[in-house]
Amino acid sequence: MENQPYLSVIIPAYNEEKRISKTLLSVDAYLLKQSFDYEILVVSDGSSDKTAEIVNNFQKSIKNLKLIDNQANHGKGWVTRQGMLTALGQVRLFMDADNATTLDHFDKMKQYFDNGSQLVIGSRDPKDAKGAKQAVSQPGFKRLLGNMGNILIQIFAVWGVWDTQCGFKAFSAEAAKAVFSKSKIDRWGFDIEALALARKLKYKIDVVPVYWINDPNSKVSLKGYLMTFKELFQVWWWLITDAYGIRKAKTLKSEL
Repeated sequence: MENQPYLSVIIPAYNEEKRISKTLLSVDAYLLKQSFDYEILVVSDGSSDKTAEIVNNFQKSIKNLKLIDNQANHGKGWVTRQGMLTALGQVRLFMDADNATTLDHFDKMKQYFDNGSQLVIGSRDPKDAKGAKQAVSQPGFKRLLGNMGNILIQIFAVWGVWDTQCGFKAFSAEAAKAVFSKSKIDRWGFDIEALALARKLKYKIDVVPVYWINDPNSKVSLKGYLMTFKELFQVWWWLITDAYGIRKAKTLKSEL
């Protein structure tokens, strides 16, 4: 059995040949300064460009870099789940391939894990955490949809969290297995589902502020935003109908 590293960094990637090199070099530079053991796991989501080839080449120079090269495209939620369940770390963090939130933000998270936290998320919204900031505001339609969507997200899934979509979240191994073994959403709404499941499973959500740098080449389209709303209501319905089997599991446990 492989030794368990302290930190697993999971990077979902789809056609990221133009950005993955810079991100990997940034991640490597941070981790080389740390005293803990770690692994870096890039999960290619059926990329048709040179993403996998670039990552393979970096394995010669970047310590503990691994690649899962899926031949078919499944969606960011699907490959994030795959990465979180494949990873070996005591703490498992997923981040965006564009490095919008740099890995040095983990310094803020580690303090929470050292004190027993099971789930810590980054937020770009100062209403969640003082000091949260975006380098450049998102385009108008994204801000409008984001604000509208957050109201719905809080009502139907994750009350009290203003930024559920920041792609920088860390789970203990226990929480990662509990949440992602039950998750069903394969695309953009997976963040909402993960947090809603965590709440349902009684995990406290701690929040740290991040400095987020918007990439103008972001792959989230208007269609993607609208699909996220649809997935929100799927999550809500699955929660109230116990499609995740949480109430059933609790009942069986209490009967033993």
